[in-house]
Amino acid sequence: MGILEKITQIQEELARTQKNKATEYHIGLLKGKLARYRQQLLEPPPGSSSSPGQGFEVSKSGDARVALIGFPSVGKSSLLSKITKTKSEVAQYAFTTLTSVPGVLEYNGSEIQILDLPGIIQGASEGKGRGRQVVSTAKTADLILMVLDATKSDEQRAILERELEAVGIRLNKERPNVYFKIKKAGGLKFNATSPPKYLDEKMVGNILRDYKIHNADVLIRDPEVTVEDFIDVINANHRSYIPCLYCYNKIDAVSLEETDRLARQPNTVVISVSMDLGIDDLLERIWADLSLLRIFTKRKGVAPNFSEPMVIRKAHNSIEDVCDAIHRDFKSKFRYALVWGASAKHSPQKCGLQHLIEDEDVVSIFTK
Repeated sequence: MGILEKITQIQEELARTQKNKATEYHIGLLKGKLARYRQQLLEPPPGSSSSPGQGFEVSKSGDARVALIGFPSVGKSSLLSKITKTKSEVAQYAFTTLTSVPGVLEYNGSEIQILDLPGIIQGASEGKGRGRQVVSTAKTADLILMVLDATKSDEQRAILERELEAVGIRLNKERPNVYFKIKKAGGLKFNATSPPKYLDEKMVGNILRDYKIHNADVLIRDPEVTVEDFIDVINANHRSYIPCLYCYNKIDAVSLEETDRLARQPNTVVISVSMDLGIDDLLERIWADLSLLRIFTKRKGVAPNFSEPMVIRKAHNSIEDVCDAIHRDFKSKFRYALVWGASAKHSPQKCGLQHLIEDEDVVSIFTK
C-alpha cells in the first residue's frame, strides 16, 4: 500500500471516529501517523539526486523574502509587475507561471525580494501539479502573501490553508511552548507547569512510541497545547511558522458591502490591481508584518545619510545585532554607542551592546 493510500485510510478513519473521552488516545495516535506519512510524502524519493524544490532554486537576497501564493489567475503576476520592476508573464488562463519569478520591492529604503510562485492547486500537499516545489520554496519566506479572488467564495482561502498546513507551514501561529529533548536512556519523563487540557503522559507516550521514540524529556509549559501542537514539536525540523497576509484582489468587481466584510477580517488587505486600488495600503502592511526597522549610522563629526538606511529585523534590534550587520570585528572592538531617536531616553544616549533600537534611530558606534 502506497503512502497516499495510507493517508486516505487514516483520514477516513478520523472522519468516522466519534470524538469522546474513550477515543481521544486513538485519535491522537492517528493524527501522529498522518503527520508522519505526510512528511514522507514530501521527502524526495530514495536514491533521487534531485531535491523536492528542483526548479525553484532562487537565492535569498535583500532584506526579506515574501512569497506570493494563490490559485491560478488570481492576479499574482499582475501584482508582482505592479509593485516591482519585474515583468512576470500575465494571461487570463491557469498556470501561466511555471517557474518561480523573483522581483525586488524597494520600500522605505529596503529591498524586499518578492517571489511569484506557480499557482497552487488543491492537492499540492500530495505532490499534484507543482505543489511540492511551491511549498518547498514557500517555507523559506519571511512572509506569505496569499492572493485571493474577491469575486469567489471563502472556500479558496480554506483550501490553501489546509494545503499549507498539511506540508508543515503554520500561518500566523507561534511555536508551541513545549520543551522536548530526546535522550539515549531513562524512558519518558513527562511534566507540566500547570495541568494540560488536551495532553497527558499516556497520550504523549503513545505518540512518541509511534515515532519510535522511547526516551525523552517533555515539559508542557502551556495548558492549551493540543495533540497537533505536540506532533509539531516532534517534527520541529519540518515545521515553518510564517506570518501570512491575506490579499483579496478584484474588489472593483464586488459590492462595497462585500469589500467592507473582507477588509474587516484579521490579517487582511483588499486591493484591485487593475484599478490601482489599495496598493499603498498593501505595501504598508507588508512592511509592518515583516517587522523591519530602519536605522541610520553616523560617523563622528559627519551628518547621517538619511537616504540610505540600514534595514534590520525587529527581532534582532540590539546594538550587538547592528555591530554584526556592519562588520564582524565591530563587536569585539566595541566601546559604546551613541543613539538618537525613539529608543533613547535623551539625545544622544550612551548605550551598550544590549540596548534595543527603534525605527529611524540614528546610531554612532565607537570602537577601541
